[in-house]
Amino acid sequence: MADWTPAKQETVLGNNPRITILNTTIDVLNVRETIDLVDLYVQKKEPLHLIGVNADKINELNKNERLRQIVNSCGVINADGASVIMASKFLGKPLPERVAGIDLMESLVQLSERKGYSVYLLGAKQEVVEKTAEVLRQKYPRLNLCGIHNGYFKEADWPAISAGLKSLDPDFVFVGITSPLKEYLVEYLQDDGNKSVFMGVGGSFDVISGNIPRAPLWMQKANLEWLFRVMQEPRRLFKRYFVGNGVFIKAVIGEKLKKR
Repeated sequence: MADWTPAKQETVLGNNPRITILNTTIDVLNVRETIDLVDLYVQKKEPLHLIGVNADKINELNKNERLRQIVNSCGVINADGASVIMASKFLGKPLPERVAGIDLMESLVQLSERKGYSVYLLGAKQEVVEKTAEVLRQKYPRLNLCGIHNGYFKEADWPAISAGLKSLDPDFVFVGITSPLKEYLVEYLQDDGNKSVFMGVGGSFDVISGNIPRAPLWMQKANLEWLFRVMQEPRRLFKRYFVGNGVFIKAVIGEKLKKR
């Protein structure tokens, strides 16, 4: 990776309070408040890195100084994990609710269709991002989906990606690339003058396109969506969730004891 400097703190347009859990800043926002705040960024054409953190992300940023700097400099940082919500309550600074990334993306796409905002999809395999665009166009016929690009490119291609985005100037760029490369890319694109709302959406393109099924509604409501994902890809995700959650819980208990 190229040399880097810590990201500059973005202008926070709302007056929402923030808490800190394990060196991670998190906004005290529910879903509705998040949408309203993001809408304000679009209206004012202020660049925004909108990010969701879960236990795995918090574990990673506590091992990666560059990632921690980027995450904590984001204009909006949501709790996208039931474990983070439970940890906030345990630590006596409760967050209102989980802001699930795929649901937030869907809400922002709905907002874009209603208000005429433009949307760009960046990431995943070519066939997946194409199918995602097709599904969104069918579901939201008035949506201004101004462009797509797969996620299979090298750092040497970043200037060309940036130039393409500048020519289109989308209001939203949904980024379906794995971390921490996703965060590094968004930081580069913003530093290069792109003024979009950038939101990392993990595997949402795979779900929207139908490439991967989403957990049944009852599992979503029971905060067991993570278990459904492990059942789908046990080799890849078992360590992340079972071992990673253990590391996260131990660290949260340690933070509680330290305060006492």
